[in-house]
Amino acid sequence: MTTSGIDRVNGHPDLRPELPPRTMELLRERNDDLRDRAVSNAEAVRRQRSLGKRTARERLDLLLDPGSFTEIDLYRRHQAHGLKVSEHRPHTDGVVAGSGTIDGRRVFVYAQDFTIFGGSLGQAHAAKIQKVMDHAVATGSPIVALHDSGGARIQEGVLALHGYGGIFRRQVAASGVIPQIAVVLGPSAGGAAYSPALADFTFMVRGTAQMYLTGPDVVQAVSGEKVTHDELGGATVHGELSGVASFVHDDEESCLEDVRYLVSMLPSNNLEPPPAHAPVGAVDDVRPGFASIVPVEPNKPYDMRVLIEELVDDGEFLEVHAGWARNVVVAFGRIDGAVVGMVGNQPMVFAGVLDIEASQKAARFVRFCDAFGIPLVSLVDVPGFLPGTAQEHSGVIRHGAKLLYAYCEASVPRIQVIVRKAYGGAYIVMDSRSIGTDLSLAWPTNEIAVMGAEGAVNVIFRKELAAAADPDALRAELLAEYAEQLVHPYYAAERGLVDDVIDPSHTRSAVARGLAMLCDKRRRTPARKHGNVPL
Repeated sequence: MTTSGIDRVNGHPDLRPELPPRTMELLRERNDDLRDRAVSNAEAVRRQRSLGKRTARERLDLLLDPGSFTEIDLYRRHQAHGLKVSEHRPHTDGVVAGSGTIDGRRVFVYAQDFTIFGGSLGQAHAAKIQKVMDHAVATGSPIVALHDSGGARIQEGVLALHGYGGIFRRQVAASGVIPQIAVVLGPSAGGAAYSPALADFTFMVRGTAQMYLTGPDVVQAVSGEKVTHDELGGATVHGELSGVASFVHDDEESCLEDVRYLVSMLPSNNLEPPPAHAPVGAVDDVRPGFASIVPVEPNKPYDMRVLIEELVDDGEFLEVHAGWARNVVVAFGRIDGAVVGMVGNQPMVFAGVLDIEASQKAARFVRFCDAFGIPLVSLVDVPGFLPGTAQEHSGVIRHGAKLLYAYCEASVPRIQVIVRKAYGGAYIVMDSRSIGTDLSLAWPTNEIAVMGAEGAVNVIFRKELAAAADPDALRAELLAEYAEQLVHPYYAAERGLVDDVIDPSHTRSAVARGLAMLCDKRRRTPARKHGNVPL
């Protein structure tokens, strides 16, 4: 055995084998070789693309500003043994993690790599995700997760489940502190589905993304029902039926472009204001087009999204949950450069009534806006809650209370615009003065009442109408009297429940002035651990 010389500490011969010469050039070559092997596997990449999916790094290139990505833990490998897993220990362990910028603003990201272990989560994989989550919270930066995973890595057993638990705990701790965005671009099965569910917003791509707790094989074994992956948990299912997906797209490019657009609307954390643009003169903006959007007749439908388009800067807004609970519209937009969250009843769907799903959708949106300091504008045209045994037996009272709770709890600037009708408990729930709206504006077409004139007259004067010689004539007379006394546009304003009855053409300027007036709003709340939302 050759020796490398004399041990300088004790004078004895150094019996360690002599190592080959080390030069910076050789070290660089070895490092470059390791890096190349960590980021490329030609056959696995080919299979990924045959499924219509991009690689993790290609997705990050679409999401982040060019050249801004800084990767961490590139050389991380699992330390598991047995069940053949120790025979294959690729670098990255199936997830690419780090930080970059979107329009120059810092975000933290991780992208699961389906070309390595099917993107399955093991101990090292989870540790990388947890590390970027910790960095995101520590720096007050949004986190964007690109999901493409077969779930927990079976060979690592309980350690994989433990890894998921650590991720979920961090997501809950970060809720309301930093924006969390999940982008599902492949499977997200079993426990993996909870991570997108805990995010503030979830994007899915049709044809490639699926989320479910139990797969089609288990469903068939237990219930005998045959169902495909897409039928069970595809993007359309979660975008239109379950409400798990906030946004649904046809391809990865448009999906990731909308992720960038959403980030541009959100503050980096709960201590920073939303990113503002320069004012565009909305405080003096007169829009005659408003009057032509909304019919005077209370039962004629119109599209609330057209009204929102007229209200916001440049007609641009980002609708959330566009395919689910379509009787209410929730969206982000800008008014005079300032980001606002808008909640509006949609007369095009079920006449704009509130029901269980609409209440859940609006409540979640209101709570997000309040957590991140985004002012709320509520556009009210609601005939009430959807009646029927199905709604009552499924807990419409409890779910409607979620929206009531969300508005009552919100401390951000709140502006209510009563466009047309506002009846019963639904009027109260849609951010009325009684539950704390800061500024209530109403069009001359507004009708605020316990119920519509027709129903009210039938209840109040039931006996008189039954005994009348000409009930139709009496009903018309009583309808006119009821409307004159209780449903005229100024009834609520005379009692201080509406601050101003405005010309529809002045809606944009009135809202912009109201936002400017309320921009420094502060509200003290009693000390408590937390409230008890009627979940």
